[in-house]
Amino acid sequence: MSDETRLYYLRIALIVFGLIFVFAVYPLTRFWPSGWSWGMGHSHYLKMILGIYATLGVFLLIASRDPLANRSLIWFTVWSSIVHGAIMSVQAIRDPGGGRPFARRRSGAVPDCDRAGRADAARRAGTCLERQPDVIFRK
Repeated sequence: MSDETRLYYLRIALIVFGLIFVFAVYPLTRFWPSGWSWGMGHSHYLKMILGIYATLGVFLLIASRDPLANRSLIWFTVWSSIVHGAIMSVQAIRDPGGGRPFARRRSGAVPDCDRAGRADAARRAGTCLERQPDVIFRK
């Protein structure tokens, strides 16, 4: 696969994840609260994390215009998703319930691990970011 093709797929991935973070996370907390919502009932934390995800989504959409100029944002998204998925998986396994929603959230931790897998796919598509061929950086 050529570097230009990889860059094209990276742009598509940035647009898809940007749109998901902006428009899909909140509805998921309503339609599937045991997998995507934090806590029961009213939660200040939920509003805060939704604001962070929506902001990240907007910046991913902006980064899709020029991924090479936004490598640190892309790598932050990849690694923070991997760390988030790992933490949620450990919490879901170690906490058998105990009044907290982690036991019910095992089905939510799986998508987090899947997000880490998608992040790995984005990393593979983004190998052109590491190679930095002259063709891509010509002005």
